[in-house]
Amino acid sequence: MQHPEAFPRGVVRLEATYLCAMTGILHLHSALRWVALILLVVTFVGALIGGSTFTEGARKRGLFTMIALHIQLVLGLILYFVGENGVALFQQPDVMKNSVLRFFAVEHISVMIIGIVLGTLGHSLVKRTEGDRAKYRKQALFFGLALLLIVSRIPWPFMSGFEAYGWF
Repeated sequence: MQHPEAFPRGVVRLEATYLCAMTGILHLHSALRWVALILLVVTFVGALIGGSTFTEGARKRGLFTMIALHIQLVLGLILYFVGENGVALFQQPDVMKNSVLRFFAVEHISVMIIGIVLGTLGHSLVKRTEGDRAKYRKQALFFGLALLLIVSRIPWPFMSGFEAYGWF
């Protein structure tokens, strides 16, 4: 970054606002992952345990899980296309050789989008399915696959290279 005196006064203020906004979106994205994960687990376990009748509560769990996943998607897309850990990484020549850079540039977003699509299918296809047991099975299948994929591509602090990212 160039020295602030090299820019007109408004440009420095705009850059500071941008950095604050991106930091806020990143913190929100990191914190809301817990909401999405908890909803995924509750929906998946509820579908596995599911009784003989598909309840309104089971339908709403699927809906709220899908909404949480979509909010995460919107925040993630903003971070990917506007932030520093997304499309901007492709300007670095060794992006595909460095596992941490490749994770954010390609792996994280690709697998998360697939997981969110599966979560969306888990809610949407249940509405068209006949039979309560079939609804629970479909919900368990799609939300279970979504949970597996999403958990696999979260930058956990115990993963090599991600120690600095923290739990929140």
